Amino acid sequence: MNVVKIGGTSVGEGFPCFFIGEIGINHNGDIDLAKKLIDVAEAAGCNAVKFQKRTVDVVYSAEELAKPRENPFGPTNGDLKRGLEFGSEEYQEIDRYCREQGILWLASCWDEASVDFIDQFNVPGYKIASASLTDDALIRHTKMRAKNRPILLSTGMSTLDQIDHAVEVLGKENLVILHATSTYPAYYEELSLKVIPMLKQRYGVPVGYSGHETGLASSVAAATLGACIVERHITIDRSMWGSDHAASLEPSGLTRLIRDIRLVEQSMGDGVKRVIEREVLVMKKLRRK
Repeated sequence: MNVVKIGGTSVGEGFPCFFIGEIGINHNGDIDLAKKLIDVAEAAGCNAVKFQKRTVDVVYSAEELAKPRENPFGPTNGDLKRGLEFGSEEYQEIDRYCREQGILWLASCWDEASVDFIDQFNVPGYKIASASLTDDALIRHTKMRAKNRPILLSTGMSTLDQIDHAVEVLGKENLVILHATSTYPAYYEELSLKVIPMLKQRYGVPVGYSGHETGLASSVAAATLGACIVERHITIDRSMWGSDHAASLEPSGLTRLIRDIRLVEQSMGDGVKRVIEREVLVMKKLRRK
């Protein structure tokens, strides 16, 4: 099984789970809120945070942007999308602040211009969102692979044939596949966690989990089934305005999730059945023969 290095940290079978706090657009267009979410991720023990970068007029049609949608930035969907999109000044501050806090950051880039924009920050890898898995022009984009940085390929709303094609285009070197269900929030019966070991066997690359459910147990189970990365959306408060907050973890939930997965990792052992030293006294006390 391949091992991928993200910012110097080994990711793959036999290594501790790599945690990504998905900030996405939960900053609501506010750089101060983004920094608070970075603090939340760092305090909980995340290895990295992730944002989303789009060229709004490329990713969305003029018809979609013109649709009425009341929001804090104006009356249309376009007002919302543009209001949530950070530019150079905000990303310069994100880069500076993450370095100061000692946490990695990366981004899902939804179009080629966004890849070029994020590339200037020397991020430790790229995420291809589930919505972009069938976008051959994006995943073939030179800068996505030019510096041999890890690619995290999310597979929500995708068939195996579509995943096969994306893997063929990307190649398996420095590739991590993320199992995902693209519903927000996802219901437990939709999660199909048994797909994780199937993807590991099918592709022979590290496989992680990008979760959009509201609870914790399923993400712990994903790690137990072999997910080498666990990515969850994070928020200060699930009741905040915005489309992703309801499918996100608040600070206490994120802290508990990482704690529980670390405890599971400690509990797994090496697969060898043996009598441990602390059992010997109990054995002498309780066994008749």
